[in-house]
Amino acid sequence: MARREVLVQLDDDLVARLDELAAQLGTNRSELLRRGATAVIAAEEFSMADRELIAGYQRQPPEPALVQSARRLAARTAPAW
Repeated sequence: MARREVLVQLDDDLVARLDELAAQLGTNRSELLRRGATAVIAAEEFSMADRELIAGYQRQPPEPALVQSARRLAARTAPAW
């Protein structure tokens, strides 16, 4: 995958902490920043999906009988941890 160089401004403490962590993990600062950016995007996508799911249930709440039936089924089929 092609990469593009971008300018990101960070304070000295954050750069030092990134470099320290990169050394511990055997990688480099750029890789950590790529991982961080990917994690932020994934977290926001999950959050957005949660908000959409909640909005859907607010628009059309589930039938109480269906919820009760699902609870009974879950109680009978849940593994004994």
